[in-house]
Amino acid sequence: MINRLSKAEPENFLMLDPDCVLDAMLDQGFQCDGRLLALNSYENRVYQLGIEDGPPLVVKFYRPRRWTDAQILEEHSFVQDLFLSEVPVVPALLNDNGVGLRFFKGFRFAIFEKQGGRAPELERVGTLERLGRYIGRIHAVGASSKYCHRPMIDRETLGSRALAFLLENDCIPSDLLPAYESTARQMLECVDTLYRQAGEVQVIRLHGDCHLGNVLWTESGSHPGPHFVDFDDSRMGPAIQDLWMLLSGNRVERQNQLCDLLAGYEDFADFDPRQLQLIEPLRSLRLIHYSFWLAQRWGDPAFKLAFPWFNSQRYWQDRVLEMREQIAAMEEPSLQI
Repeated sequence: MINRLSKAEPENFLMLDPDCVLDAMLDQGFQCDGRLLALNSYENRVYQLGIEDGPPLVVKFYRPRRWTDAQILEEHSFVQDLFLSEVPVVPALLNDNGVGLRFFKGFRFAIFEKQGGRAPELERVGTLERLGRYIGRIHAVGASSKYCHRPMIDRETLGSRALAFLLENDCIPSDLLPAYESTARQMLECVDTLYRQAGEVQVIRLHGDCHLGNVLWTESGSHPGPHFVDFDDSRMGPAIQDLWMLLSGNRVERQNQLCDLLAGYEDFADFDPRQLQLIEPLRSLRLIHYSFWLAQRWGDPAFKLAFPWFNSQRYWQDRVLEMREQIAAMEEPSLQI
């Protein structure tokens, strides 16, 4: 059963109104007090709900037909492993059968305790080292087993397939198509070159989307410091995937930030320096995949409201320039430890 992608599942979120959300929670034994707050999420639908005689909870309804049940359960299992290893994450609450994936009127959803916090202040001394320490702990657990159902973070999945979708579905203005396609293919050739130079690097279960928006920092509680949330994009990939998105600024600044991260990271996990050659390739793949993600979701009214510039001429012109900058970046020496 867990491998299915239900044919009864809705095509989209049009039937997911507030009454449906409240009824789904009641069906699972949670008596809501009527307070419902939509949280910032485009891929899924996420709500904070007031609970009678208890603290508020967060419920996430998974985008229909994105993940299979098995893929969602693999993510839940990984986060539960992290939680049991005392890594500050927020696992799905389990039902009476010990499972976090729930069903209501074809929708699939999970329920979580609310986790407060703010964005980490990276300029504060010691913050990056602490982040690196916890990411090292995540990766130590992640390396202990493998995903069997979730896709990989690699050139084929995030690059070639994403580009093929954009080209085959007429997403790019016709007058910009030759420039976009040729530049994208040149960028992917550079990605291939650097992947070959890095050689065979270990791939592990990891967060997959470890940017500052998915890290909540607290100063009190049982685990003061960073809390890692939203493992929805968790996949198998190289460890550097969870580190490079925390780097910003000029080369010297990024070099110093990397050293701070790894000072904490290597307290718990070994780091293969060959992976440093993958920072710009992974950034390049993310650029193409982001446009693919928007194009694939363009039929969702929420995306048209949130990203009205997506199908504009200017958007695709900027992407061509961005890819050319990435080609130049991949020709420069990689960061060093």
